[in-house]
Amino acid sequence: MLAEGVAQFLDLYFGRFHYLAPFIALLLCGVGLPIPEEVTLLGAGFLLFQGKGSFPVMIGVCSAAILIGDSVPFWLGRHYGMRALEIRWVRRILHPERFAKLEQRFREHGNWATFACRFFAGVRIPGYFVAGTMRMSYPRFLLLDALGVAISVPISIYLGKFFGEQSEQLHHVNKNFHLVLAFLVIALVVVIVVRSRGRKLPPAPPAAEPPAVEQRQPPA
Repeated sequence: MLAEGVAQFLDLYFGRFHYLAPFIALLLCGVGLPIPEEVTLLGAGFLLFQGKGSFPVMIGVCSAAILIGDSVPFWLGRHYGMRALEIRWVRRILHPERFAKLEQRFREHGNWATFACRFFAGVRIPGYFVAGTMRMSYPRFLLLDALGVAISVPISIYLGKFFGEQSEQLHHVNKNFHLVLAFLVIALVVVIVVRSRGRKLPPAPPAAEPPAVEQRQPPA
């Protein structure tokens, strides 16, 4: 089962360090580790499902790691500006081609743009770097980032715990759940194919108009 495979993976990498492993993984995400934060947060939630940790403590640990990691690109932008792009590994992480659009967004929306970066994985690091280059104060940046973290972190961790609980219940209720899931997928594919073919059918020919009845003028 999927739940058993995930459990083995987490036991191998996270099992011995319930809080340290998510903390390090999320901290490295802030400096460019190519692993989505959401994956680590879901994994942290799955650890809670296994009884390995406390929900409030896990939220605090993960939030602290994210805020520290997000501060790295911000301080690079604030202290070095665009000169930081002269470093090869920084240039690979920050994706300079996105800066023009990000700068425009930050000039137009300011605080809202910084807050929204939290919910878009592809623009977090370059977005925080741009916030630093635009000389945003660190307390303001930290407050806006913390507001986003306060929303995303608890929800992601809870979802990981919730999915673990649901998969466990389904495993006990129906051992053939994978067959039901396969049937649903096949049914969905059939519906999509039928609808796509229906859209490609040629339109029906217009109905023939009845012949016009000639109106005769009455004799004078």
